[in-house]
Amino acid sequence: MSWRIRERAPGQGRGGAAGAFAAVCLCWSAGAAAHSASDAYLDLTVTRGGEQGGSLVHGQWDIALRDLDFVLDLDDDGDGRLTWREVRRHREDIARYAFAHLAVAGGPEHSCSLKPGIQEIDAHADGAYAVLFFDVHCKRAPQRLSLDYGLFFGIDPSHRAIVVLHDGEETSTALLSPQNGRIEVPL
Repeated sequence: MSWRIRERAPGQGRGGAAGAFAAVCLCWSAGAAAHSASDAYLDLTVTRGGEQGGSLVHGQWDIALRDLDFVLDLDDDGDGRLTWREVRRHREDIARYAFAHLAVAGGPEHSCSLKPGIQEIDAHADGAYAVLFFDVHCKRAPQRLSLDYGLFFGIDPSHRAIVVLHDGEETSTALLSPQNGRIEVPL
């Protein structure tokens, strides 16, 4: 697993000019972000027709570093600021924790496996985020895709995940919460 800092042109994507700042310096102050809501962003893109007619889902999961720091204690020197070195040192802990709280399936007749990919850092308007890329491989194309999500739900009842699913020309969105951590989407 490797890390990259995502580079964006000013005004491009969610991070905008803040994304360019993240490419120069990754520093985060716990006090400055203490009042932000706990959100994560999950972007899924379905492709079909791979080997033996199966399906592949490409995923991008943006998780606030302030939330990950709360559960994984990423700030090794305790100075209230996360550095690139500290986050990089904990990248496997981040992946292990995050992927223990996410399951994607195609139904009982369609086995799927989740494979983590690279990790990056991105800046959003409310702070720095770990960006985890992953692929979900399904042996046969499922009729439905189910997503079980539970990141931070056990410790933060205000946590929400915003999910966007791209399937050909169709785009669906969902909001996941502790009261609604599972969705099923027809494909």
